[in-house]
Amino acid sequence: MNSLLRRSTRFRIPRTTLRRPYQPPVARLSYLASAVPHDEEPDNSATLNRAEHAVISTFDLFSIGVGPSSSHTVGPMRAGKIFVTDLEELGLLEKVHMIKITLYGSLAATGKGHHTPQAILLGLEGSDPETISTGTIPSRYEAILSNKSLVLNGTHHVHYDMDRDMIWRWDQVLKTHPNGMRFSCFGSQGELLATNEYFSVGGGFVVNDKTKIDENLFYKGVDKKKIDPARLAQSHSLSEPDHAIGSPKDDGATDFKVPPQDPNMPPFLFHSGDSLLNLTRKHNMTIAQLVYDNEKHFHMTDRQIREKIMTIWRVMDECIRTGVTTAERTLPGRLGLRRRAPALYRRLMRGFYPGISSSGPSLITSGDTISGSIEGPPGSQHEEARKEDVDDDSSFSGGRSLASGARPARVIGALDHAILPMPPRKTVFPAMDFLSCYAIAVNEVNASGGRIVTSPTNGAAGIIPAVLKYIVEFISDDPEKSVVTFLLTASAIGMLFKRGATISAAEGGCQAEVGVACSMAAAGYAACMGASPEIVLQAAEIAIEHNLGLTCDPIDGLVQVPCIERNSLGAVKAVTAGQLAMASDGIYRVTLDEAIEAMRLTATDMSVKYKETSLSGLATTVKIPLTVPAC
Repeated sequence: MNSLLRRSTRFRIPRTTLRRPYQPPVARLSYLASAVPHDEEPDNSATLNRAEHAVISTFDLFSIGVGPSSSHTVGPMRAGKIFVTDLEELGLLEKVHMIKITLYGSLAATGKGHHTPQAILLGLEGSDPETISTGTIPSRYEAILSNKSLVLNGTHHVHYDMDRDMIWRWDQVLKTHPNGMRFSCFGSQGELLATNEYFSVGGGFVVNDKTKIDENLFYKGVDKKKIDPARLAQSHSLSEPDHAIGSPKDDGATDFKVPPQDPNMPPFLFHSGDSLLNLTRKHNMTIAQLVYDNEKHFHMTDRQIREKIMTIWRVMDECIRTGVTTAERTLPGRLGLRRRAPALYRRLMRGFYPGISSSGPSLITSGDTISGSIEGPPGSQHEEARKEDVDDDSSFSGGRSLASGARPARVIGALDHAILPMPPRKTVFPAMDFLSCYAIAVNEVNASGGRIVTSPTNGAAGIIPAVLKYIVEFISDDPEKSVVTFLLTASAIGMLFKRGATISAAEGGCQAEVGVACSMAAAGYAACMGASPEIVLQAAEIAIEHNLGLTCDPIDGLVQVPCIERNSLGAVKAVTAGQLAMASDGIYRVTLDEAIEAMRLTATDMSVKYKETSLSGLATTVKIPLTVPAC
């Protein structure tokens, strides 16, 4: 057969111009040998002529998946499912005799610690990250390895040898994105049936080299001759007449104009923080209201939108509950890292008297249903952990135990010195301690491969749930309203980062994950506190400004150290940013657009060693196993 691989005519419709019920964001373009003639090109004029904007769905940014990584686990699983689905639709699935997988760049460098092989193989078997039973993943993966058999799309058995059929090219990066993967399948005579390359660009998004323009990825190295000039502009005002995408206003802001040939686009398109702010002023609406009306454009009713938002929140909240109540003592992996969320939560809920673990306000544990407080895990392990809490001085605290017989605190330092040593003590900063506990709980669940919500990524999945949980528990008098306002506002900020910079650590380091999540959470927090849209954007700017340059250097390629603690600090920083913005009386110097551009430039300049490759930083200075289990 002809060795040239040709494109399928099923060119992916841009998400922002959908004329059918909304579908999740997946790349649908395949390089398939049985497709159209080589010289036939898809008609993408409509895509190239549409103006650039940042609007996608809230449910693209907040999607339900599995841990430990959105780019290395969720994305590859989706890519595997996309590939076998295309094979089946084109009648090639039953002809497949062998399949080979090649991982490139960051996927190869840290893929083992991020469960990339498990994700791809189970995706090829037809599993989806949103619905897969997380408890079955280890056993299914072991069965594939031991039996050397893969069931493509759940129906077609092929021989699969991991050592032979999965190739790790950590020393090679494909042109489009550091998280590249190539799937190739062969017939019984060794002939190539189909091949395709996919790129996991962060947040669970999967694109193909020919569909990346549709994903609003602003600064990719695409062919400048084939795309809208608006995508090439480095300025965030984008008000030049030649771009034909905005019209200057008297106040200097830019209002995004919908091309007249696309009447079905969402009603409130924005491409920058400035244009988003202008829309709120022009229509006298909050950011959450604008995003909500855009969601209605994706053929969803008011009830469906609210149900989907509350479903996202319930998964987030259940993740926190799982993290603080688990009886497991350590996280998987060579680090042997000790789980801390259960002990942290018990201390916070115990107060100053032993035996009281359910004091404090009632906790909302299922989005819109009020229930009692979260208890620790029952049984001997729980009681043993309680005993540990009395002696453990290595972490956060919720008060000093007054139990009789407690040993006196040991004072370190010379008692006959002119400067007497300070006796050890513990105190409680409720906001800080609860935020830290919630964030750590989520990321410990993520690190163990549990059910998670990409927020907007898995590596930073603890920040947004932690801040929202704190608002629901301790601030809000209308939890459902707060959840809706928070998530819709946060998603608008996430859209700006996805369009103007990146949400992939393999491209921008940890500033693209924890930094972006911190900015989104700060905006959501400010919105729930009744701040104006301008203050909301200021809160987002403060949060990202103080995460610029944050590197991604996970030890042993695991999403554990420093990722878990970094989420804890990110949650605290988000609330601090919101508080600072609200106390500023609208006086500020740096805009969100300027900060996003600074992040983009920082990401471009950052060494690949600090972009989720574990080639420098903590990944090289810390020896395994760790000397301190609770690092």
